[in-house]
Amino acid sequence: MANVQKIVIVGAGFAGLQLAQELINHPNYEIYLIDKHNFHQFQPLMYQVATARLEPASISFPLRKVFQKAKNVRIRIAKVREIDHEGKSVRTSIGNFEYDHLVLAIGCTTNYFGNANLKDYAYPMKTIPEAIQLRNRILQTFEDALNTTDPNKLQALLNFVIVGGGPTGVELSGALAEMKRNILPKDYPDKDFSKLTIYLLEGTPHTLSPMSEGSQKMSQKYLEELGVVVKTSTIVNDYDGLTVTLNNGEKIESKNVIWAAGVTGNIIKGLPSECSTRGNRLVVNRFNEVKNLDNVYALGDIAFMETPNNPHGHAQVASVAQQQAALLAKNFKNVSANKPKKEFEYADKGSMATIGKRKAVVDLPKFSFQGRLAWFTWMFIHLMLILSVKNKLLIFMNWFISYFNNDSTLRIIMKPAAVKVKTKKDYTN
Repeated sequence: MANVQKIVIVGAGFAGLQLAQELINHPNYEIYLIDKHNFHQFQPLMYQVATARLEPASISFPLRKVFQKAKNVRIRIAKVREIDHEGKSVRTSIGNFEYDHLVLAIGCTTNYFGNANLKDYAYPMKTIPEAIQLRNRILQTFEDALNTTDPNKLQALLNFVIVGGGPTGVELSGALAEMKRNILPKDYPDKDFSKLTIYLLEGTPHTLSPMSEGSQKMSQKYLEELGVVVKTSTIVNDYDGLTVTLNNGEKIESKNVIWAAGVTGNIIKGLPSECSTRGNRLVVNRFNEVKNLDNVYALGDIAFMETPNNPHGHAQVASVAQQQAALLAKNFKNVSANKPKKEFEYADKGSMATIGKRKAVVDLPKFSFQGRLAWFTWMFIHLMLILSVKNKLLIFMNWFISYFNNDSTLRIIMKPAAVKVKTKKDYTN
């Protein structure tokens, strides 16, 4: 067992989870997977949790369940506080972990571009807890609307402003529009929600700007058909909790601003500043090795890698994270077998987004398509990416039922209890 090396993976997102799975029961590596949550979350369907279409458990997977049959993978739930790259140690809230190889798959967090007001008043949607918080807010808004008689205050409640016209913003806008059309009239027959207005604000000239021209045009067309007010080439300058101020001077009164406009890399103390570049991403070579550091790697959203085909770095999407993790695992295996390592080259398999029932856009490497077929393709691909068979069935049944009745039974406001339980001693460091 003397030749067994310890790999510490920080982050159980798509990249960290993939890497650990690829190295399950490898005789030469002992894996420590560290995350602040005890579950992996499937972010592409987060918006469906926020709009009460899916339960959080449907897109969450307990880490210990995933690795029940792995003899060499250890799960540790902790917050990473600092990296000692010289001493080859990770300092966490439950103690220090020494490593032979350190893999940082820490992902990104919401980027408010330095605007403190937006950080204070806008709702993010990057994690399961944030999606639940947003779901509570959306459902509570409808309840508050019943008891609001002042027309100005009512309109501010009923104005939903979504900032960011990428896949998250587009999909969330479509889901809210369908909720307005199909669900609110049945749930609230004594209230007229016709004035509920969904604004989608995008800073570039098109929604879904990284996708094809056809997908950009059709996504905006689908949204407008659903009643969404789409404003492109529009930037939010400020938001004080009531008034959204735009770069063109326009103001929108709203109590519900959802921020989906950008991300920035999570930061861990202890790494030299020269390792980072714009967006707090860690500069890596074609083997995902962090610049100027020995035996430290970065994967996924946090990694910035320049290649001939991607001179400005790769898109921060799940497929990049998974492919980088798969190759790093293969390189670990190659090193242990005295074989040469391989450089990373991204194989773009396409991108997609759904806008509503029977409305989606799909871009494949050689062609793109939109509409009903794209919608079924989107559903099939996302179901296949879900980890467990049980969760696949739960999600499929929810989608199947809602397809026919345009409804769901998940509109439950769940707020944390205010009661605090005291403990006699804190056993954490």
